[in-house]
Order: sequence, then C-alpha cells, then structure tokens
Amino acid sequence: MTSYRQPGLVLTDRRFAVPLDHADPGGEQIEVYGREVVAGDRSADDLPWLVYLEGGPGFGARRFIGRQAWLGRAVQDHRVLLLDQRGTGHSTPVNRQTLPLRGTPRRQADHLAHFRADSIVKDCELIRKRLTRGAPWTVLGQSFGGFCATHYLSTAAEGLRTALVTGGLPSLHATADEVYRAAYPRVRRKVEAHYARYPQDVDRARTIAAHLLEHPATLPNGGLLTVQAFQSLGILLGGGEGTHELHYLLEEAFVPTPGGPALSDAFLENVQGRLSYAGHPLYAVLHEAIYAQGHGPTAWAAERVRAEFPEFDAEKTLAGDAPLLFTGETVHPWHFETDPALRPLRETAHLLAERTDWAPLYDPARLAANEVPVAAAVYHDDMYVDTAHSLETARTVRGLRTWVTDEFEHDGVRAGGPRVLDRLLALARDRI
Repeated sequence: MTSYRQPGLVLTDRRFAVPLDHADPGGEQIEVYGREVVAGDRSADDLPWLVYLEGGPGFGARRFIGRQAWLGRAVQDHRVLLLDQRGTGHSTPVNRQTLPLRGTPRRQADHLAHFRADSIVKDCELIRKRLTRGAPWTVLGQSFGGFCATHYLSTAAEGLRTALVTGGLPSLHATADEVYRAAYPRVRRKVEAHYARYPQDVDRARTIAAHLLEHPATLPNGGLLTVQAFQSLGILLGGGEGTHELHYLLEEAFVPTPGGPALSDAFLENVQGRLSYAGHPLYAVLHEAIYAQGHGPTAWAAERVRAEFPEFDAEKTLAGDAPLLFTGETVHPWHFETDPALRPLRETAHLLAERTDWAPLYDPARLAANEVPVAAAVYHDDMYVDTAHSLETARTVRGLRTWVTDEFEHDGVRAGGPRVLDRLLALARDRI
C-alpha cells in the first residue's frame, strides 16, 4: 500500500484481487483498485467505512482534490473508499486495446457479461470483509452507483450499515424499451428549456446540423461528427451547468475561411472531448445491459424507441422550421462506427445487444422487507433517471426515505457540495 497526503487528508492506494467470475472463485482473478481517504487528524481512528460507487457504467471513482464536493462531509465521520469498479480507472482495464486478449468478439462479449452491477456488488462484499474485519459499511451510490446500491440491498443487505443513493433509484421491472420510452420526452423538455434560456441557439443548432448533413466533419482523433453525433451533445443538459456549456460550445462553431464558413478547430476539439468514449468505453458497450433482466435482448433499445419520436429526426426537422432536438443518455449502433475507441468493439457490442441470458438484478420481495436505513435524493425531472420510476421503487423499499428536489440536476451530489450528503445522512439517521 502507498499512502500520501492532500490538504487535510491522508490517502492510501489499495488493490484487491477478485474473481472475474464469482461463480468460479478459484478461477481467473482480476484487480480492483480503491483509494482510501481519511481526514488527516483522524487517520488513526477506528472509523466506520463508506464506499463510493460512481455513476456510469464504466467510470472510475471521481478524482477529488482535497475535500471537494461531498468528500469533506464524508470524512468528518467515515473512512472513505473511492472504488474504481471493475474494468475502470486503476482496476484491471477493459477497452479496445485489452479486449483482443480475450479472443473472438463472442469471447469478448462473454467476458463483458461479468461487468454489471451483480459482479460489482460481489466485489464490494469481498473487499468489505478484508477492510472492515466483517463490519457492515455505508454505500453511497451516484446514478449507476445507485443501481448497484439497490442490487446490494437486494442480495447482500447484511453487508450494509446504511445505503445512500443520489439520482440513481432504478426501476425494478422496466425493460430497456420502457426506460427509453420514458426518457425521450424528458430530453425534449430539457432541450426546450435550453432554447428558452438561449433562444439564439435555435438558429445556431439548425445551422450546424444543416452543415453536417452535407459535410460530416472529421474530429482531431479521427472520429466522425455526423448530425446524430452532434445531437448527442444534448447529454450535457442533464447536468447543472450543462445548458451553459452547450451554449458556449455552439457559439464558437464557425470560422470564415477562403472556402466559406467552416467548423472551427476549437469547436471540433471541444466536441471531441465531450463525445469520445476513449476514457470510458464500458459506458457505451454495457449501457443498455444495465437495464437487462431476463426480458429478452436489449437489441439497441434506444435506437429502436427513437423511431417512435420522429421529432428527433434531424433530416425531417431541417426540412421544416422546427428547432433541432438534441438527444440525451442513449447509445446507438452508429456510435461504434463514428468513434475510433469503439470501432474495434462493434461486433462485440452487437453480440451483447443480442444476449438473452441476463439475470434479474433486483429482488422486490427482499426490498419490501428491508431493514437497512436507506435515503435517496431524487431529482425532479432528472434527465438520466426517470423520476416516476425512482419514486415507484422508493415506495417498494421498506423504510426508504426520499428527498425530492428541483434544486439540482443529476449531478447534485457534486454540484451541491456537502449539502446533499449531509441531508441524506440526516434522513438515514432519522434526524429530520
């Protein structure tokens, strides 16, 4: 283990060997990384543990500098483990460079089937027993991390002292089709709100889309910026500052050239930074699989369901005078054509989309008998996670207390500093 300091904190790198397949504990092992964080003046204290599960899937735990966001509140009374879920961050990597070691796309798809919430929670339980001498710990799950926390409550609640969820109470039953059928209207509302704030962006977005329809652009990394890829910048609108980021991005789109207006290098560089999956390929490859629970294949649900909402069709929009609609948190087959980080995984992704043997992730009966204190922040009209689905789940989990707020977007646990975590801890401890 390596320990080091940031202002007011002591950090320790921890690495854990876990089975790739928990059904075969003696088989292949992979490594999961966690960063232990404790207040400098409490580093020798016997503090309860809190494990943080980042959103995603496919993102390592946030890299904090000092006591940013919720972390300063957490270390007041916890020893924190910022866990890089399997395949992410400093854990054994999974990407276009490493997956060919597995062999054929079929074998790659079989390998990736071990990277959902069920395996992540089993990793957590092995790690907990090694760190806490068997004592239960608190889980803080953001977004997909909340999905993992809900699975934790369904399968290994004995390992939990408290469960805290921010923007991540999943539907217990909805298929991927139903998730996206609920999502597209929310996305439209977010786009309409953006245009109400920045009406000048209506013409800008239409102009950029019309240009890309005739002249798809090549990004600096070799990726292809098509109209559909441009529309996917709407994913920004799910964060508290996203509408402003999108506005500033659009206003620098064009520069004059001898050949006429062209998309600027700065615009293309910034778009690439927001659209590339190079740093988190599992997000694209496994995104629909997080909703799969034995209802058959996901079969590119976001792409199929989009056809039910023709107002998102850019060509039809540009043929009339309606504002262009951006899209949100959806992954499509064309992502595996336009993004160089995903192109080598195209066949693997298709095989995962066809997979039918996904196990159920949640146990409504066990959740209804829950005895673990649970508190959840539910963000009103969250673009990424359907509020109605979250509240339905909240009613199922015995004893769960909700804080429904429109003060924040999906990233409230980051944007709200210590306040969100402080409120959830108070709810879980029955102090409010």
